[in-house]
Amino acid sequence: MSRNFYILAGSFLLFALISAGMTLVPSTFQPGLPANGSLWRTISLLFLLFGLAAALIGVMSNLFEQVDRRSEEARLAARRKHRGPGK
Repeated sequence: MSRNFYILAGSFLLFALISAGMTLVPSTFQPGLPANGSLWRTISLLFLLFGLAAALIGVMSNLFEQVDRRSEEARLAARRKHRGPGK
């Protein structure tokens, strides 16, 4: 599950880099697109925030999955220890 959030975060960060790069392109190369860089900077900032939020969710879900996996392993080990070696 966390892998999907990492992919989403990477996509958002890529789009943030592309829209940040659009602020450096002169307006003659982008006919019909917003000429001023303030809109591109705003879009880049929003993509950056969405990407960071998706990465945070991915990290947190990965941590919770790891805790769940380790607690399950500890529970199984305690059950085996409680049963004894011969059973």
